[in-house]
Amino acid sequence: MAELTTMAPAAPVGEPRAGRRVVRTLVVAYVAALVVLPVGVLVWRAFAPGLDAFVQAVTDPLAVHAFRMTAEVALISVAFTTVLGTIAAFLIARSGLPGMRVLDALLGLPVSVSPIVVGLALILVYGSTGWFGGALASAGIQVILSVPGMVLATMFVSMPLVTRAIVPVLVARGTDQEQAAESLGASAVVRFWRITLPGIRTALVTGVVLALARSIGEYGAVLVVSGNIQGETETATLRVDTLYQTLLQPDAAYAVTFVLVAVAVLTIVATSLLRRAQKGTR
Repeated sequence: MAELTTMAPAAPVGEPRAGRRVVRTLVVAYVAALVVLPVGVLVWRAFAPGLDAFVQAVTDPLAVHAFRMTAEVALISVAFTTVLGTIAAFLIARSGLPGMRVLDALLGLPVSVSPIVVGLALILVYGSTGWFGGALASAGIQVILSVPGMVLATMFVSMPLVTRAIVPVLVARGTDQEQAAESLGASAVVRFWRITLPGIRTALVTGVVLALARSIGEYGAVLVVSGNIQGETETATLRVDTLYQTLLQPDAAYAVTFVLVAVAVLTIVATSLLRRAQKGTR
């Protein structure tokens, strides 16, 4: 009866390959239209006036102050974000305490809430007429229109990147190694430094790098709480807006933007290398 057996027609071999080529072409076109082309035009416009004009724009005293302010706010916020984000990750993944799902959901707010709303909320709490503004002013502490407020706003938008990078690794690793070390008499500090931290090191560094990039590029929340005062509370992203919208100096704005884009590219490269290293150790 073998000759009577009907066989389903085989799909042409070329169809899957053709489908993959179409999808690949669409993806490349999408990336080129939204990323490569705009960035390429930006680089061209940044250097179109000449190298001297570019150097003059990025070494202008106000631009240098903006870069310095960006680095200060980003580094301080990332330092706090690393510690607090790691603690939050452990609470969500390991503590088993009630309310951790709520904490996990709250950490997703920066993704769904506009940073400008965050800045306005900080003003309502820490501003001169806010809940704690009067008490802080009496103590000689100024949060809004100063670095502390900028750091708080930046921490809000960057901390989830650290936590969300660590939680999946903690869940996947489990607690078997820590429990074994505890049974052998290792203290909590020893267990963390010798067992837990090496296991989450790559995820932690990845989260920190992403948080740093997010902190450097933050605009909305920092704009609201800083007041965008030139030479005082102006960051690099705010400097771009000032140059382009207020001072009508687009070439200088393109030059400052190029520096920010270069930092972002370096961040992407560093993150990719960390992910490859993580895969290589598995």
